[in-house]
Amino acid sequence: MPEGDTVHQAAKRLHAALAGRGITRSDLRVPKLATVDLTGRAVLDVTPRGKHLLTRIEGGLTLHSHLRMDGSWRVYAPGERWRGGPGHQIRAIIGNPEHIAVGYRLPVLELLRTADEHKAVGHLGPDLLGPDWNPDRALANLLATPDRPLGEALLDQRNLAGIGNIYKSELCFVLGVTPWLPVGELSEDTAARLPVLAQKLLEANRDRPSRTTTGRPRPDQRLYVYGRAPRPCLRCGTSVRTAEQGDGSRSRPTYWCPTCQQGPTP
Repeated sequence: MPEGDTVHQAAKRLHAALAGRGITRSDLRVPKLATVDLTGRAVLDVTPRGKHLLTRIEGGLTLHSHLRMDGSWRVYAPGERWRGGPGHQIRAIIGNPEHIAVGYRLPVLELLRTADEHKAVGHLGPDLLGPDWNPDRALANLLATPDRPLGEALLDQRNLAGIGNIYKSELCFVLGVTPWLPVGELSEDTAARLPVLAQKLLEANRDRPSRTTTGRPRPDQRLYVYGRAPRPCLRCGTSVRTAEQGDGSRSRPTYWCPTCQQGPTP
């Protein structure tokens, strides 16, 4: 599932493959961009911002994409077989003589003026893996709505950018509180630890091929609670629980240990 660390890795791969090279193949398969041709322009850089990707292109243009739940960018060599999914799921192809970047299942793909990037990402809070990271500002954003459940507040990218559903569940476990605990009920010590720990978890995984929050090498023990229900908690042995959190389309499966985490539950 793409979260801040995944997007950072995607940006790194795309930057290495595209930056500083002229575009020789351009195919944007969304209705608004169907007639756009970027060939002849050079890619300047690929920058991650929270869960967003900004591919800056010569001439003051930015190709903005968002991976959401299952989008991905793959990089291939010329002649290499594309393995990211069936052809009808391809939304973007950007290529040069050395590499071809293919975007699959991209729910957001738009071409902006680089000067207008703020229209796409200006609402985001401090980026956990970005140069604007500011733990004090992130905590202030979270505490601004004290009655809001912690899990929902962590997923709100306006508070801090980069946390997705996996890190939401894992972070709450490490802090020892349930995702339904109102932010304002966090102890002073726990609140102070929250943004620091969040940044530490993403930073530790920014270059790892397999995400882990436990540090354990076994594939079935890399995460404390996410996806583990009803298996035993790695810390205490209690069965991990799961329930939906959020409303409507924003509802997400949430995992927690009823022994190790204190606070309200569904």
